[in-house]
Amino acid sequence: MKRILLQKTFVLILIALNTACGVHMDEKKMMANEIEGVKNVFAPDKRTALFNIEVLDGPSGFTLVGETNLPKAIDSLKIVLKEKGIKAKNEVRILPANDLEGMTKAIINISAANLRSNPKHSAELATQATLGTVVNVLKKEGDWYLIQTPDMYLAWVDPGGIQLMTEEDVAQWTASEKIIYTNTYGHAFTSIDAKNRVSDLVAGSLLKVLNSDDNFFEVEFPDRRKAYVSKEEALEYNTWLSNIDYQADSLIETSRTLIGVPYLWGGTSTKGVDCSGYTKTIYFLNGMVIPRDASQQVHAGMPIDSVSDFSKLEKGDLLFFGRKATETTSEKVVHVGMWIGDNQFIHASEMVRISSVDKDSPNYDEFNVGRYLRTQRLLNQEDPLLKNLNITKPLKD
Repeated sequence: MKRILLQKTFVLILIALNTACGVHMDEKKMMANEIEGVKNVFAPDKRTALFNIEVLDGPSGFTLVGETNLPKAIDSLKIVLKEKGIKAKNEVRILPANDLEGMTKAIINISAANLRSNPKHSAELATQATLGTVVNVLKKEGDWYLIQTPDMYLAWVDPGGIQLMTEEDVAQWTASEKIIYTNTYGHAFTSIDAKNRVSDLVAGSLLKVLNSDDNFFEVEFPDRRKAYVSKEEALEYNTWLSNIDYQADSLIETSRTLIGVPYLWGGTSTKGVDCSGYTKTIYFLNGMVIPRDASQQVHAGMPIDSVSDFSKLEKGDLLFFGRKATETTSEKVVHVGMWIGDNQFIHASEMVRISSVDKDSPNYDEFNVGRYLRTQRLLNQEDPLLKNLNITKPLKD
């Protein structure tokens, strides 16, 4: 009789344990689903938002671990879990990291900083940022820093590419008078005789103005190096800003100055560009900050065409190319160019070049016309994905 009772008790214990275990696993699965849901709302694009959260299951219960630069997303997750009746200890690290000791800002300190997908020089070139650009610093790993650019792009930079600063340092920098370098490529020199170089410069470089005469600006780099830049190659930033006309012809004029610039995966400077880096650079040099990648740019502005009716297009429109959607695969945008009129578009493909959609033209681009997807109009469109520098001034103010 005792043996039977023991067996029944053991079975009941097993049932209770299995039930508890099942409930426990259901809670963990529910937490994973809620984390994914919050991520989809707050950080749908890992290129521009960081939300790497996991659930650890230990003797004392669940623990949320990982890191994010979105404290509101964590607050939202905690509210959701509380509503579901799920308890979890929160050990998520909110970036910027505390060990940065207040150095949560930086300014690009070289003509074009190479920003990598991982903290090593052999990693993929994700994008570039040009001299004078203010970036957010999120954390340090080894000698590398994870930063976020004004267009929200997340990438790693080595210490040679930036000058670390506090919020107060950046406030002083942004309040100072600036010049913007307007030539495609050039140099800053140690003196007005232009014999010894301090640094190379690319179009869009920003430098602090210390003084000026009829021919030169005396300037200061973010790391306090001093130099001279010819007035024939640069403008006072406010003067440049006030002259922006947001006209298509200005975009076309800028685009043609870069013909022949080599293709560089991840490039967004006049040293080298990829397809979307090229369109981004053209627009920036005409006072607009647009998304970094073609797959992001395609969602900006106003839809114009998706059936190859090129008669609808206006100068400055962006044409997107790639893989069309099928019953089993989604559309994939892989290339972008800018319409310049006369059935032609300019784009970075091996180098910056002009191609035509006209079959009878000598520069007809059969390959890209065959994979054409759609056209978007970004110029003078109201869209949270688009920033006009004379309104938002994200790089100076």
